[in-house]
Amino acid sequence: MIEPSHLDTTRQSYDAVAADYARSVKDPCELDPLSRAVLAAFAELVTSADLGPTADVGCGPGKVTAYLSALGVPAFGIDLSPRMVALARAAYPKLRFDVGSMSALETGDDELGGLMAYYSTHHLPPASLPGVFAEFHRTLAPGGHLLLVTRVGDDGHQRLTYGYGGASAPFDSYRLPADRVAELLEQAGFVLAGRMLQTAEPGAKRPVAGFMAHKPDTAVP
Repeated sequence: MIEPSHLDTTRQSYDAVAADYARSVKDPCELDPLSRAVLAAFAELVTSADLGPTADVGCGPGKVTAYLSALGVPAFGIDLSPRMVALARAAYPKLRFDVGSMSALETGDDELGGLMAYYSTHHLPPASLPGVFAEFHRTLAPGGHLLLVTRVGDDGHQRLTYGYGGASAPFDSYRLPADRVAELLEQAGFVLAGRMLQTAEPGAKRPVAGFMAHKPDTAVP
């Protein structure tokens, strides 16, 4: 199977900036109160349901995976970038981190109790989102919970160059309206429990939306 070119581009870019990115990105305990509250609510949902492990897809250097673990979530991380995964394993040797793609998760059907995509889907072309959300739905157990946090906007596409320390690399960023993201999640079979739209922080150009959803306990006829 031929891998889509956008995955290879994203992998190479994050490999190039991995070390500087890991030093620059905030620890979750340093996030704003609303962001921490969303993570805490998700952790409570998945631990209460107790349906299986939670996958942090697009985990980067593993900081959010470790934060969930500290909240009692049996979490593991998956990332496209081998260098990101290596950094995560070195920083959190007691946790599991795998190289993989959210477009084709190496996880069995109905295996996960939770799945989180935290600022990781905005690199995907919009046409690929239905397939990715279908993968999320496939791997979650009935009743399992999803947390998706992403930048949103007006269907714009930008080729950005992110610099972390001495490294820089190009990234594609796609920003769909929050209503469109919600619609795609529902089309994939998820039941939306709620969403939160945060206005852009000072100096930021894009608002953030968080979506809490779950896979129904039984198939919808």
